[in-house]
Amino acid sequence: MRGSLFSHQKRSGAAPAVNLPRGLRKGEAIIMKFGIRTLDEVNVSGKTVLCRIDINQPVDMETGTLKSTTRIQACVPTIRELSDKGAKVVLMAHQGSDIEYQNFYTTEPHSKVLSELLGKEVQFIPDVCGPAAIEKIKSLKDGEILLLDNVRFMSEEQTLFEKKLRLTHEEMAKTIVVRKLAPLGDLYLNDAFAAAHRDQPTLSGFEQVLPSMMGRLFEKEYVVLSELMEAPARPCTFVLGGAKIADAFLMMESVLSAGAADHILAGGVVANILLIAKGEQIGQGSYDFIVKSNYEEFFEKAKVLLEKYADKIVLPVDLAWTEGDVRKEAKIGEIPAEIGSTDIGEETAKMYQKYILESKTVFVNGPMGIFEAELTELGTKMVWDALGDTEAFTVVGGGDSITATTKYGKTDKISYICTGGGALIRFLTGEELPVVKALRHGSQIPIKD
Repeated sequence: MRGSLFSHQKRSGAAPAVNLPRGLRKGEAIIMKFGIRTLDEVNVSGKTVLCRIDINQPVDMETGTLKSTTRIQACVPTIRELSDKGAKVVLMAHQGSDIEYQNFYTTEPHSKVLSELLGKEVQFIPDVCGPAAIEKIKSLKDGEILLLDNVRFMSEEQTLFEKKLRLTHEEMAKTIVVRKLAPLGDLYLNDAFAAAHRDQPTLSGFEQVLPSMMGRLFEKEYVVLSELMEAPARPCTFVLGGAKIADAFLMMESVLSAGAADHILAGGVVANILLIAKGEQIGQGSYDFIVKSNYEEFFEKAKVLLEKYADKIVLPVDLAWTEGDVRKEAKIGEIPAEIGSTDIGEETAKMYQKYILESKTVFVNGPMGIFEAELTELGTKMVWDALGDTEAFTVVGGGDSITATTKYGKTDKISYICTGGGALIRFLTGEELPVVKALRHGSQIPIKD
């Protein structure tokens, strides 16, 4: 096992030093990491850089303000470097999607936050690739920054479009957003590692027609996770919760079959599906939520996993729910028939703490329950307390997990915080991320002087 990552002192708050796989293409002076250009090899001065970032954050619809700025802060170094080096920076980003329509919103508030963090104006235009956006991009001066509106206002950028049509990367190059914006750009940069598991035109289409590179955040996340996956210190524990079931089951199947996980601690809806598959009574309310969310298909997958890996999948021994202003808990087998669970119970949380404290590597994706409310946050809080106390190398990924990390004051005690949840999960399964594939292609396109 290479020791550079795991010898890192987690309380330092700094990313570990890592030895980077590098490759030099014969006859050229371009040195790339993982077959992808970095900012170290490109002169961006005077060039228009189309930059795809991920600044998707919870929005307070009443005030039009962002509830968190974690992802925005993470991409600031790349934006600042581009601007300081004299690039004309055009930022593309999404906010919510058609599937989570309550969070579907303009990116205008993000421009204000970026301006504050950068200490310089980030212009905003309520357009993506129409005449107004095109003229604004053409008028940019060296060092200026422009944020376009939510790219998912374009139907071809929406999640349903992606999942139903499944365009190839070559086909994405023919979409409206790429055809309209690519001629305006000299270079394309992707710093949206959190969205690297998605396959949409602004993520994977521009690399087909423009010289491409990855930003500092993308580079950092890719490097750290690659090194970590090479040989995690044992015991290696995965804590999977929340309600993004497809990703959780994909990860479980992959890390268990590969022998990468010694333990999987289940919480949230993930745990409820596993418990039902095991034949446990967890309350009609919990079952109804699963059916309403169309998660019934995962019952069979859960049964198979439990049959194969019963010794590695750790399930709650008690659950919690609320009645009015009162939190109530009961052991599995004693759950009232009508309730809907909102958290793991305290006994389960203590058991999970023990596993985490005895581990050498811990991956976390998803809370244990509805942690936003005081009555239902106990399980998540106790798990995060253990993450702060353990000597293990800890990796936290995903929006809700990052929010919990901030809420419980553990940011400086987590070894590595990954901006992506879905991207982290897909990466850990060993699957080549669509954006990585596209960037490798775009890195082969020569840069014009």
